[in-house]
Amino acid sequence: MQPDISPIIEKLSITGPLVGFYDAPDPAPFEPLVVPKGRQCVFRSMQDWRDGKTLHLTKEKHGCGGMHLLGLAERSRQDLVEFLCDEEGLKADHELMNLWLDSAPHYTPVNGNLLIGPLKPGQYQYLRSVTWYVDPDQLSVLTAGAIYYSHPDDIDPLIARFGSGCMQLAALFDDLDAPQALIGSLDQAARADLDPCMVAFTVTRPMFDLLARWAADPKSSLHNRFLSTLMRARGGTLGRA
Repeated sequence: MQPDISPIIEKLSITGPLVGFYDAPDPAPFEPLVVPKGRQCVFRSMQDWRDGKTLHLTKEKHGCGGMHLLGLAERSRQDLVEFLCDEEGLKADHELMNLWLDSAPHYTPVNGNLLIGPLKPGQYQYLRSVTWYVDPDQLSVLTAGAIYYSHPDDIDPLIARFGSGCMQLAALFDDLDAPQALIGSLDQAARADLDPCMVAFTVTRPMFDLLARWAADPKSSLHNRFLSTLMRARGGTLGRA
């Protein structure tokens, strides 16, 4: 069952969409659906998500996300290296770019449909990650929630890693079945489709569950005087940028 995270939404005044990344056998429960056009970036669908629509990716129609989300190689290695290194300027030389590509993780779908869009509580079993689009103030509070229950011997609860925006939806996590959060939207190529103040806070489903527990704990940082002080400094509420 999808947990109730409305206390977080309300306390932090989060107005951006919460976007779920689903790997599901049937796309029908996610309608209305949109599909990418050509090599369209996943994040060109931001307005569709705000409008309640879900981006539907398959091996036949996948846009730019086919490589890291579906394991599809549509360019030769040389073309890809030249694009990422020579056009995007992401590595100092081709050798480093090749080494990174050799080590870069990919998401492996379980079902034939990847769906990215508004949360669907009835499809919680197929949810792989949730992305919150927030400003730095809101992010600071959410990161405190991510570490609240972590033990030093646990998987790192909070990470930030180099990779494309679509990689940050799933591929860059150490384990999608462990509680982990990732600070994302650090891909310049994807940021043009986001508001300037937005950063992404993407969490695995287990971390999503833990954040709901954190929000319900009156001793947590969501309910302390430091957040109240921050809110006063921002005129009484967060998320006004």
